[in-house]
Amino acid sequence: MAKLEDENTPGAGGGAATATTERPERPERSDRSTLKARPRDDDEQIDKDAFEALLTAYDNSFRNIAEGEVVKGTVLKVTPSEVIVDVGYKSEGIIQVDEFLDENGEMTVQPGDIVDVLLERTEDREGYVVLSREKAEKMKIWDEVEKAYAERKVVIGRVIERIKGGLAVDIGVRAFLPGSQIDVRPVRNLDALRGQELRMRVIKVNKKRGNIVLSRKALLEEENAEKKKHTLETLAEGKVLKGVVKNITDYGAFIDLGGIDGLLHITDMSWGRVGHPSELFKVNDEIDVIVLKYDPATERVSLGHKQLITDPWANVMDRYPVGARVGGKVVSLTDYGAFVELESGVEGLIHVSEMSWSKRVKHPSKILNVGDSVDAMVLGVDPTARRISLGLKQVETNPWHDLADKYPVGSKITGKVRNLTEFGAFVEVEEEIDGLIHISDMSWSKRIKHPSEVLKKGDVVEAMVLNIDAENQRLSLGLKQLATDIWDDFFSRHHVGDTIEGKVVRMTNFGAFVELDEGIEGLIHVSEFDDSRHAGKDEKIDLKVGETYPMKIIKLAPSERKIGLSIRAMKSDEFRADWEAYQESAGDGTATLGDHFRNR
Repeated sequence: MAKLEDENTPGAGGGAATATTERPERPERSDRSTLKARPRDDDEQIDKDAFEALLTAYDNSFRNIAEGEVVKGTVLKVTPSEVIVDVGYKSEGIIQVDEFLDENGEMTVQPGDIVDVLLERTEDREGYVVLSREKAEKMKIWDEVEKAYAERKVVIGRVIERIKGGLAVDIGVRAFLPGSQIDVRPVRNLDALRGQELRMRVIKVNKKRGNIVLSRKALLEEENAEKKKHTLETLAEGKVLKGVVKNITDYGAFIDLGGIDGLLHITDMSWGRVGHPSELFKVNDEIDVIVLKYDPATERVSLGHKQLITDPWANVMDRYPVGARVGGKVVSLTDYGAFVELESGVEGLIHVSEMSWSKRVKHPSKILNVGDSVDAMVLGVDPTARRISLGLKQVETNPWHDLADKYPVGSKITGKVRNLTEFGAFVEVEEEIDGLIHISDMSWSKRIKHPSEVLKKGDVVEAMVLNIDAENQRLSLGLKQLATDIWDDFFSRHHVGDTIEGKVVRMTNFGAFVELDEGIEGLIHVSEFDDSRHAGKDEKIDLKVGETYPMKIIKLAPSERKIGLSIRAMKSDEFRADWEAYQESAGDGTATLGDHFRNR
């Protein structure tokens, strides 16, 4: 049955009676013909005409009760299957007991109760009046619905199910609530309203066709208009209000302030990190908000929630001084670092370069995971920019600072070749600490084009510590330094002026490079090639690659590992020797200088 606000109306019962239930013994009926034939046997005789008039009036009283009318009846008797009701007719009516049971199956009437019933037929085959309490209740509901429609009263109904175009609603009778009339805003999930009681207005009724159309939107618009009027009268920037979360989006939440909605943007929900507004609020939550901005012309209202509490960055330097050790939880990872929540609304960044003293961290996920609890050191604080720089490696001892004590320069270490590059080989000295053997420190004598000519990945090698730079985390190693320096050996065995043989290995426009020993090369500058003028000859010697020639050492530079050679100096020595020989032979008058050169 339809419920009107501030009115209580009885509900409708109903159900089917068992077909095999026997009816109770019918009460005796008065026989009008008998009354006519048998006048009273007392001393006082009734006038015949008066008696006939009385009978006619009695019959007419029955004819005033028309079929299809709702009349009041008195419950005479209640049996397990039927309820006998007297409606003042010449015979009683029998109604199935199911029409008088409540939701719990309990009987709602007893003998003597007055009930409304519908007179369907004045008499059935057995002579009883056909009555229906259920249909009487429904007719009353239709009357109330029509009254609600005429007087614009509110009806309350329960959503039965979702149907095409909207919802089926029980207001005592089945009614239709169109989808466009459910709310002032489109409702996406109509199934969620099933079973809910809604307040609505009747906007269309047709009793003959059995059609009732409802609108909740019309009622809400009326109520919102009244609330909005009051809200706008008191709305002002800086005012704190209570509101109800009406809708949640990816960028914020719409708050019902009372007839008017305000937007609470996600950035104004909390001083801390908020991934989605649903993490903090749910629809229908009642929350406190502050008006940040109000435009009367457009009626747009911007709201804030975090502004109701103190900004945690206001005195952040007092709580997190530089050098302090702090704890927090990893809330986000990026390519360049990890964000750590120190408290609600305050986060710090551990840059990828501050995660390990020795590891080359390519991505923070190699060290940390979201949700990890970590200890870190405060490296810098900028309250204006809301930034705190944290260091993870700073809470541990820097292994590079102890490296010089473990491996002093000149000491020998053993390690595995971890990686090869074009400029050298990285050797693992300790876990997460690598040293570099530069290509120039791999051999004293060989000209190495790539480190793979000497080493392979995975080789275990011995090397000498050449330099340690703890600040820049660099360790220089040498391979050739553990072998005898062939250059030092050569310089110790030769001096300027010595004659030596060498093989020409390559020619350039400025001279010829000559191999003097394995791994040892010298240079004959073009100016030191053979000059035959000192010997009285016109031709020069044409140096050829691969040929061996005698030559003289004219320069030694051990620090630069350079050796200067000359063939011309050799010829000068030969001329000097010939001159000395000539002088010796001229002393005894047996030869001339021309003879000496001709003999050669």
